[in-house]
Amino acid sequence: MEKKLKYIMYGLGAAAAVLAIVVIYLVLHYKPIVDDLEVEKQELTVQIMDLQREYDGLSSDNATLNAQLDTSRAEVAALVERIQRTEATNRSQMRKYEKELGTLRSIMRNYIVQIDSLNTLNHQLTADAAAARREAAEARRANQNLSQQVDELSGQVAAGSIIKARGITLQAYNKSDKVTDRSSRTVRLLTTMSLVENDLAPRGPVRVYLVILDPNGVQLTNSSSVNFTLGDEDVLASASREVDYEGSEVELSIYLNEIPSYTKGVYTVRAYTQQAYLGETTLMLR
Repeated sequence: MEKKLKYIMYGLGAAAAVLAIVVIYLVLHYKPIVDDLEVEKQELTVQIMDLQREYDGLSSDNATLNAQLDTSRAEVAALVERIQRTEATNRSQMRKYEKELGTLRSIMRNYIVQIDSLNTLNHQLTADAAAARREAAEARRANQNLSQQVDELSGQVAAGSIIKARGITLQAYNKSDKVTDRSSRTVRLLTTMSLVENDLAPRGPVRVYLVILDPNGVQLTNSSSVNFTLGDEDVLASASREVDYEGSEVELSIYLNEIPSYTKGVYTVRAYTQQAYLGETTLMLR
């Protein structure tokens, strides 16, 4: 019996020794693998946190795009928390996180493209608006200079030989050929006036020219617009009409058509002949 117990004890000792050797082997063999997995986890964590900082650096003036950015930032933050809670040895979960990281990077690149496009568009719109303001200002200055030149010219011409006008009016008409004060319904403008009686004025054909300005001071023109000479100045007329003047009062009407659209504000019409400034009036469109 004692001999049998000895054999058993020897067998258990041998088994324990073998088990110890196996454990030592496993520890020595798999520890480098575990260490490598920990390194991979740390690298993946760093990449995700770098992506998080990149998302934090994105911004836009577009409300819809900002809402989408907030959603993506929340997804990145959640991914950071999940990877920190996951063991490095869970390789399947780590591969899943790598795929999520790649997806979030692709989404971020798309955001960058959208933000760049919006910034480019905003810069272009700003530049266009500035150019339009400069053109309007230049047009106003040109018209102011023209008015000054007309005043100077009027003072040099003998009053008795100048054809004058009275009752200048400006009205807007809609598609039904009815008077309107709505800019959205206006399709053409009508200027009416009377050339007053003047026995001293030259007889014969007289052409009346109109310069019509929109609320921004920009002149309205169409395919029928013509140039005329006022003193030494070459002037573009918005519209014109020739009448036969024999010294008696003559009524005339001049239409302005082919203007694509009208805006709200005050429109100004100035009337001229080649010899003189006849007068002006305004029209308010709502």
